[in-house]
Amino acid sequence: MSSARGAQRALARRENPGEGMHRFAKGLRSRQTRAEQLLWQLLRNRQLARWKFRRQHPIGRYIVDFASLDAKLVIEVDGDTHYSDAAQARDLIRTKAIEQCGYLVVRVSNIDIYDNIDGVVEMIHRTLDPKRQI
Repeated sequence: MSSARGAQRALARRENPGEGMHRFAKGLRSRQTRAEQLLWQLLRNRQLARWKFRRQHPIGRYIVDFASLDAKLVIEVDGDTHYSDAAQARDLIRTKAIEQCGYLVVRVSNIDIYDNIDGVVEMIHRTLDPKRQI
């Protein structure tokens, strides 16, 4: 197999995850954390500057918490399990893989959402502002 054909297949896998991943993502949507639910209520239905967000959306081999495909922005909500050294190393690998798919990854903590949801939404809005809305 030529390297060009292999690269095309790898890109197709990144952009078109398998049906099993879509079913898994759908299951995750029904089991969102409280922090994810709170943030989703402010992102859904184009409420944030008319940008469309998806929740629990497959990108590459990962399922991200929230994604705006038009803005190429991913928002990951990190809970308590993300603070160990091992978890942070895994998150870094995950972030780099998602960035290789062309997305900017923004991480927010559950605590930020609970204590300062307005600040989180403002930060997301500022991140979106320079991007051209399609």
